[in-house]
Amino acid sequence: MTEAVFFYSFAALAVAGAILTVTMRNAVHCAIALIASLGGVAGLYLMLHAEFLFAVQIVLYIGGMMVLFLFVIMLVNLEQAARERQFHRSWPGALLCAGGTAGLVAWFWLRGVDTLRLPPGVQPTPREGGNVESLAMVLFREYLVPFELASLLLLVAIVGGVMMAKKRI
Repeated sequence: MTEAVFFYSFAALAVAGAILTVTMRNAVHCAIALIASLGGVAGLYLMLHAEFLFAVQIVLYIGGMMVLFLFVIMLVNLEQAARERQFHRSWPGALLCAGGTAGLVAWFWLRGVDTLRLPPGVQPTPREGGNVESLAMVLFREYLVPFELASLLLLVAIVGGVMMAKKRI
């Protein structure tokens, strides 16, 4: 019972923080809401006995990245940014993404818990060593290409963020 209360509390914190991150107008408030959302995700990692991911989430994302975001937000001229048009005719793309996400959620909702189970031919690999070793083995043996694609996507996002912050380079 206590575990369920903590699970729903962390999940509600993560979802509420994410919603506030994308809906609030003040950039500093958005960053603080994102910290709350990341804290909720860290709590979920702890509930799943993924202590390494919990520590990485706290140290790397909440500690490092969010402090960096707050410094960047403080260095950017927020008054000029608030006067600029925020939505650059990207409504069709946003509606397409929202519709796709809603379709995926509806599909998982209608299919039920069976969609989350592995097919009978796939057996989970036994754990070798600790949690970190198991994560590294799965990442670098089975999911190397998606891992590298995610790294490339993060690099593109960082370069885009720098380009948006500094108009003249």
